Amino acid sequence: MSTRPDVVIIAAVARNGVIGRDNGLPWRLKADLRRFRAVTLGHPLLMGRRTWESLGRPLPGRRNMVVSRDPGFRAEGAEVFASVDAALAAAGGNEKVFVIGGAEIYRQLMPRADRLMLTEVWADVDGDAHFPPIDSMQFIEERREPHEADADNEHDFDFVQYRRRRTE
Repeated sequence: MSTRPDVVIIAAVARNGVIGRDNGLPWRLKADLRRFRAVTLGHPLLMGRRTWESLGRPLPGRRNMVVSRDPGFRAEGAEVFASVDAALAAAGGNEKVFVIGGAEIYRQLMPRADRLMLTEVWADVDGDAHFPPIDSMQFIEERREPHEADADNEHDFDFVQYRRRRTE
C-alpha cells in the first residue's frame, strides 16, 4: 500500500488574489520562474487541463499529471486522471507532489495541502483566475524572503512558505 505524498501547492498570487489572466500569467517575474523550476525538478506536477494547455508541452524532468473530467482528453507527454484523488493515488510512492494550478485544482486541494509555496506579488492586477483564501487557522507562515522589482521582475514580491498547523 502506498502512502500519500505531501501535497505542496505552488503559485504566484497577486495582492488581490489574482493568479492568471487569459490562461497565462499577468506579470513577468523571472525569479519566480527560476524558483519554480528549481523546487519542482524531479517531482510530480499535478495540474488541471487549462494549466496543461497554457504550458503547451510537458515540463521536462518532472512527471506531468493532468486532471480532466473529459474522458476523451489526451495530453501528449503527460498522464491524464479523472480526479485529483486518482492523481494523488498514482503519485503515492513519491515524497511530495507539487500542485501547479489552476484555480479549480487549487480550490479542490487546499483542504489537503501540507504546504504552500507562494510568490506573493505586491501588485493588484486584473485577472480571471483567483487563488483560494488562505485560512490562518490552518496554515502558519514559516519563511518569507522579500525581493524588489528590477529589470527582470516587474513587481516587488516575496517568496513565502506556509505549513499546515498540526492538530493536537
